[in-house]
Amino acid sequence: MDNIFLIGSSGHARVIIDIVEKEGRYRIAGLIDGLRPAGETTLGYPVLGGPDELPQLLQQHLVHGVILAIGDNHARIRMAEKLADLCPGLVFPNAIHPAAVLGRDVAIGPGSVVMAGAVLNPCCRVGAHCIVNTKASLDHDAVLGDGASLAPGVTTGGACVIGAETAVGAGAVVLHRVEVGAYSVIGAGAVVTRAIPDLVVAYGCPARAVRTRARGDKYL
Repeated sequence: MDNIFLIGSSGHARVIIDIVEKEGRYRIAGLIDGLRPAGETTLGYPVLGGPDELPQLLQQHLVHGVILAIGDNHARIRMAEKLADLCPGLVFPNAIHPAAVLGRDVAIGPGSVVMAGAVLNPCCRVGAHCIVNTKASLDHDAVLGDGASLAPGVTTGGACVIGAETAVGAGAVVLHRVEVGAYSVIGAGAVVTRAIPDLVVAYGCPARAVRTRARGDKYL
């Protein structure tokens, strides 16, 4: 069983720890978090140091790869880019809960996390470092761009497209063949019936863009 680190140690890390333990494919050798002192623990796993110490920690603990336990989409992608530069060849495994349902010909990019009760129907494409949260569903032939996330209970129709780093809020619905642009935020409970552009915040029923946003603006 290969050793891995989790990057992050907050609530999102707790969920990923549970997934990794249930999958039984990897052993968590520790947590990497520059905002907490070394030695503090999350669910029994110690913080070993910060991201800048990763090259040395990988060697010391014979670690195979890392999973990014960072909930914010833009922050997660920036960290992935930083670590790839810092540690060339670093592997980003997936974490897929055994209670998730994956249809035929589903493709999942590196570093993505699929949580309990999530459904990925046939021919979906999930990019790198995505989050498909608890009981979210991505219907047939849909695309979830790199770094995008579906919050708990999101439902999408078939052949929809969710752009890179876009966050779809809890319980939202994206209808069949609708495209949501990159770097946008869809509010909780929204019903998206028509295309949403890049770099906006949209909510309501039907969902409408209510303001613009910059890539990396906080939303959690």
